[in-house]
Amino acid sequence: MGSSRFALFCGLAFIVLVLHPVCGDVSYSIPEEMKRGSVIGNIAKDLGLDLGRLSARKARIDTEDNSVKYCGVNLNTGDLIVQERIDREGLCAKKASCVLKQELVLENPLELHRVSIRVQDINDNSPQFKEESLKFEIHESADKGERFLLGEAHDGDIGENAVQGYSLQQNDHFKLNVNTKAGGRKYGELVLDKELDREDKKEIMLLLTAFDGGSPQRSGTVVIHVTVLDANDNVPVFSQTVYKASLPENSPLDTLVITVSATDADEGMYGEVIYEFDHVSDENNVFSLDSKSGEVRVTGAIDYEKVSSHEMQISAKDGLGLVSYATLIIEVIDVNDNAPVIYLKSLTNPIPENLSPGTEVGIINVQDRDSESNRQVRCSIQQGAPFKLVPSIKNYYSLVTTGQLDRELVSDYNITITATDEGSPPLSSSKSVQLSVADINDNPPVFEDQSYSAYVSENNKPGSTLCSVTARDPDWRQNGTVIYSVLPGEVNGAPVSSYVSVNGDTGVIHAVRSFDYEQLRSFKVQVMARDNGSPPLSSNVTVSVFVSDVNDNSPQILYPAPEGNSFMTELVPKAAHGGSLVSKVIAVDADSGQNAWLSYEIVKSTDPGLFTIGVHSGEIRTQRDISESDSMKQNLIVAVKDNGQPSLSATCSMYLLISDNLAEVPELKDISYDEKNSKLTSYLIIALVSVSTFFLTFIIIILGVRFCRRRKPRLLFDGAVAIPSAYLPPNYADVDGTGTLRSAYNYDAYLTTGSRTSDFKFVTSYNDNTLPADQTLRKSPSDFADVFGDPDGSPEVGTPFISLTSYFPF
Repeated sequence: MGSSRFALFCGLAFIVLVLHPVCGDVSYSIPEEMKRGSVIGNIAKDLGLDLGRLSARKARIDTEDNSVKYCGVNLNTGDLIVQERIDREGLCAKKASCVLKQELVLENPLELHRVSIRVQDINDNSPQFKEESLKFEIHESADKGERFLLGEAHDGDIGENAVQGYSLQQNDHFKLNVNTKAGGRKYGELVLDKELDREDKKEIMLLLTAFDGGSPQRSGTVVIHVTVLDANDNVPVFSQTVYKASLPENSPLDTLVITVSATDADEGMYGEVIYEFDHVSDENNVFSLDSKSGEVRVTGAIDYEKVSSHEMQISAKDGLGLVSYATLIIEVIDVNDNAPVIYLKSLTNPIPENLSPGTEVGIINVQDRDSESNRQVRCSIQQGAPFKLVPSIKNYYSLVTTGQLDRELVSDYNITITATDEGSPPLSSSKSVQLSVADINDNPPVFEDQSYSAYVSENNKPGSTLCSVTARDPDWRQNGTVIYSVLPGEVNGAPVSSYVSVNGDTGVIHAVRSFDYEQLRSFKVQVMARDNGSPPLSSNVTVSVFVSDVNDNSPQILYPAPEGNSFMTELVPKAAHGGSLVSKVIAVDADSGQNAWLSYEIVKSTDPGLFTIGVHSGEIRTQRDISESDSMKQNLIVAVKDNGQPSLSATCSMYLLISDNLAEVPELKDISYDEKNSKLTSYLIIALVSVSTFFLTFIIIILGVRFCRRRKPRLLFDGAVAIPSAYLPPNYADVDGTGTLRSAYNYDAYLTTGSRTSDFKFVTSYNDNTLPADQTLRKSPSDFADVFGDPDGSPEVGTPFISLTSYFPF
């Protein structure tokens, strides 16, 4: 190559500067095989760098994967020079574009410039055939124009410097036809131009020449040996024109990759197929092809990082030399077989103690040769050291301080940096960095958590422990001694110190008083941690105290509502059917959650099989139709229980009269009462007489109207009756959300003329299909002693009170 290569270098040595000067990047274009020391360009001038600062900023050329450094920087002139031999074929093989990526790194501050060097091909490789001679056996009966595929010449160069054509030695029987394969490679075909005559000539020797398009032009030759034989009229045919296979890298030797298959319709030696690789390539050193079976096996190292796919041409030749071709493409699957490598590019040691947080003290570079997720690297640093890694440019990390250093606490740091890729399984590597701290300084206490939560059940004992807060101070001696205190504040208008206290030494928070969930459900306390330094430093944290509910409130029955010693009685029509709504017990519970989930149960009744109560609704309904044999006087004792542990309960009595009119109600007995109640009793009796008179008059009018209208029922009134607010005790405004008090129910009351006394016959609910008449007759307990009997003993004699009212509290 001597003088011609030198002349070529002189003719091609040129530089194209800055194709796309974006973000400090610079690009050059150079021919391959430049001599060491050759100048590529003045990178300092091209990037606008201060030439005098290159040495002070430690300017250097690094590679992206820490491979061979082909270039270097002359710190005196700023020139980018060739440092190692640059062979385009060795770097990029057959790739159309060959770009060598380098990085210019400067420190103080860290600055990174990408340098792209486009390596141009020169014609330094000659075309070469796989074999020294090509042998063909052609039957003398071959027709004119029949084609025979010649071997393809291989040239390591690309473009115009690759194989551009073929020429065939002048002869009487054959001519050359040159074709182009997919991908641009050219190959030749031997075309029979004149019929062969075995008696005239048994063998023909031809010289095939392959030439490239370089300057100067290079060529290679092969001898074609044609043997004239009898006819062989079938060419081997592959089962596929293109075979594709995938293979994990690092596959063991002799691994079967794929089996190719071609068939020949001829018999005997004419049908025997021999498989071969078509031309010389690096794949022949990695894979083997069994000439008989067509099995392709691994014979060398499969490395995805070097070659990610292999493409080969396979020929199938029968016994007389007829050949067909197929393409084999083997995709190499990347395996996570390269652990990340950590490089310490720069380090400041020792570190001044008074460095501000966030100061850069070192530069770390991490590389992983794998691809895709296998090369995605997470870099971390051990906990407990006041340093962290901050991603910088590309695969560079800055080692920076995260807090104020304290030599009195830690004078030396042994930092372990771990780099882990995202492969499966992940691979990692570590590197230890020794750092010394020069003296000075102080740190405030730091809480272990940003906030704390304490949970305590109500009715707790004063002095019980709520939670513990902990603050750490890395300082030395008294500067690291932490004292806890509660900051002043108010909870419900009272000083926070009357609710909680904190142990100044341990940080344990205690309750000063017993908490009541119904009065206070949560509050917040500010706790301060102060060191003993001079001046002292401190920090605060919020402690949220949550009081949990305890089942300490029994259910409270709103209806029937106790009013002194009187009780309420309700009328049930004799014609009530099974499932009819009679009344409803309404109760609430001041607790919350399951402690306020109420269930209803009839614990005692005059006739156990006549009435039932909804477990969750409290609605009292008839279980069957009311018969004449049923007792007029019914007494129900209802228990209301919550779902707490243990469960709390309350009971109430419900008095029912089975009657169709008020005339059937037993007459009231005279009640002796104290002198002081006589006046009130007189008023009540007068009121009862007035109401009864008005009621009877009203019923007579209704009966008359209905008679005139041919006994057709008429709706007298619609009512939407809700519990008066006076029924609700304090703090029950929100009980609807807890399930203890439901929404109001709406009812229609109907009257009929079918009864001699024109009493209420039934009540229809807006919410249920049927509702029996619901009337309440209030008397003192002694008035009904004869009517209901005395199941629980004689009730205390109270103020005589008789009232007839219609209640719809459901």
